[in-house]
Amino acid sequence: METRIFGKTGARITFITMGGCGLGYVDQNEADKAVKLAMDHGINMIDVAPTYGNAEIRLNHWIEKYRDKFFVAEKTLKRNKKGAWRRLNQSLERLGTSYFDLYQFHAVSSIEDLNKILGENGAMEAFLEAKEVGIIKNIGITAHHDVRVLQKALELSDDIDTVLLPVYVAALVRPSPVNDFKKILEITREKNIGVTAIKAISKSRWHGDATYKTWYEPLDTQELIDQAVWYTLSQEGVTTYSLPCDVRLWPLVLDAATRYKKLSDEEQKQTIKKARENEFQPLFPE
Repeated sequence: METRIFGKTGARITFITMGGCGLGYVDQNEADKAVKLAMDHGINMIDVAPTYGNAEIRLNHWIEKYRDKFFVAEKTLKRNKKGAWRRLNQSLERLGTSYFDLYQFHAVSSIEDLNKILGENGAMEAFLEAKEVGIIKNIGITAHHDVRVLQKALELSDDIDTVLLPVYVAALVRPSPVNDFKKILEITREKNIGVTAIKAISKSRWHGDATYKTWYEPLDTQELIDQAVWYTLSQEGVTTYSLPCDVRLWPLVLDAATRYKKLSDEEQKQTIKKARENEFQPLFPE
């Protein structure tokens, strides 16, 4: 599987990441099968969070056995220093590791949230202390609802090494400042910031009963998944795409990845056109 340099972390990671979310809501046997499938495809990055059900527990024995093979990215929703330190130590214990390659502020949704993180006794203070003693190697931030929060974060702090955000073709069906990932990708390229993309195979929010464990309605045909995954991975600045929150979709995404070809500008325009024809809708704004 293709690898790319993860910005200023300097790590060479696969352009598909094992999304821990998909592992948190299945039993250990099903999780083990999904992890093995990912490893068989050569995936060397894991992105996980305490809020992903039992994901940390499901991954524990894999991390303990293959720690040197994985770039492990963890997250926290804690915004203050004390809470961030407590959550960091809990996650280290649950995953059975002594350090994280990347620790991220999870789902930062507002400037107020960001100011808490960066302010006095904010979570950034814990992150920097942990980095100084080697418990974490790099610092990241993630945002879902409004990517402008990431732009502000990169303006205010030089300590951020990576960002995670939705980079998906449906956003271009109805572009807005809230979902303008292209602007963020310009900034990350200038600053050599690593980028993890999410939501690549999103079609829209659910309308009716959900049939997958994803909170959005995903694409589930190989043709459309091919185009969506290739579109995301063709965006300049994107390092990797994290697998969706339902392991039943992983084989389709991995199949698309094994046949990846970078889309030309014209092919990207055609992909957006096809998304409109198939009634894709952006997740944000609602």
